[in-house]
Amino acid sequence: MLAKLTSKNQLTLPKSVTDKLGPVQYFEVLLQAGQVVLTPVRIQRGDAVRAKLAELEVDDGVIAQAMAFASKAAKPAAKAVKEPAATAKTAKKVVRKTARQAT
Repeated sequence: MLAKLTSKNQLTLPKSVTDKLGPVQYFEVLLQAGQVVLTPVRIQRGDAVRAKLAELEVDDGVIAQAMAFASKAAKPAAKAVKEPAATAKTAKKVVRKTARQAT
């Protein structure tokens, strides 16, 4: 079967191929020995969030710093800021909850 690459680098897969794959929206694309290899990937939203955080190098420490900064800005100066360990725990809970909601 032939498939034509458009001027916008778009490629339409033949229906006979996509019917056998089922409901897939994403493909991993590899170039191996001059051949383009498409592998169907089913992405979960939580996985996408975790992958983006990893890509941006956002770890527990960065999240804890952001939470501490946000809590300082939201509270009057007279109130104490949470301990860093407690803030890190809170940040982890927020990330988990966000990932669960995204799925």
